[in-house]
Amino acid sequence: MEIRQMENFIAVCEELHFTRAAEKLGISQPTLSQQIRALEDELGVPLFDRVGKRIVMTQAGNLFLEHCVQMIRHLQNTRDALAEFRNDQRGRLVLGVLPSDLDYRITPLLADFHTRFPKVQLKVVSSVFVLNQVLENEVDIGIDVSSAPDDRLVRISLCSEEYVLVVSENHDWAKRSSIGIRELRDIQTVMFPEGFTGRELVDNYCRKYGFSLNTIMEISSATSIISLVKANVGGTLLPYPLIQAMNEPTLRCIRITDDPPYRHFEIIHRSDRFLTKSAKAFIEKTIAYFN
Repeated sequence: MEIRQMENFIAVCEELHFTRAAEKLGISQPTLSQQIRALEDELGVPLFDRVGKRIVMTQAGNLFLEHCVQMIRHLQNTRDALAEFRNDQRGRLVLGVLPSDLDYRITPLLADFHTRFPKVQLKVVSSVFVLNQVLENEVDIGIDVSSAPDDRLVRISLCSEEYVLVVSENHDWAKRSSIGIRELRDIQTVMFPEGFTGRELVDNYCRKYGFSLNTIMEISSATSIISLVKANVGGTLLPYPLIQAMNEPTLRCIRITDDPPYRHFEIIHRSDRFLTKSAKAFIEKTIAYFN
């Protein structure tokens, strides 16, 4: 059995379609089908059920996929370790970061890291699904809001950040320094769409007090939310350090005096993932940067 066979098998599992998988791999469909049949003959079990033009993974196929992914991951870890040994602080590091924090907070950290490791190719992925990307090995390291414990992850706490109400300098509440939690029901808000991490955190917090926000507009871009708040369309709720980093003189931050919501920030990576010297250095720099 060859590594290429396992990689091709994984591609078919992802697509559940031989033609699409073949196009993705850059080989012909008959060649791919022949490789899978040869693999099934070698293993002595069917990996897929063919139902007309559709294919469905068998139980044996699911089991084989689980072990294939582990073997490919271990192989990549070995390659990374050898590459680091051979090249000394070269290589590639892929990071997953929440969009708003990438736009307004992470840039100085990235610049500092590049100065220390100029030969490392750094790729930063802006996403609201950082946790899943880490678990699926799409990124090496993630900076995300804390979530439920998971044995597959190493989690390092970075900081806790208080949410504040943000309004325009022209808003009726602009001169207020604080509000009570239940007053949030009386203001129109511009928020991230439902399902976004920050939105879910705030919504769950409000439900605890028996109300929902009066959200009149949902926008997936932090930049657009801030522009709409500056235009006095409505207020929004965001972490105070994020607003500080924006340095917008026309915005006003109003603290929530009774039990304000917090987000707990952490850096995460898979527990079974090999970390290069540059990856470990990035983690150390990230901890120092947020502290």
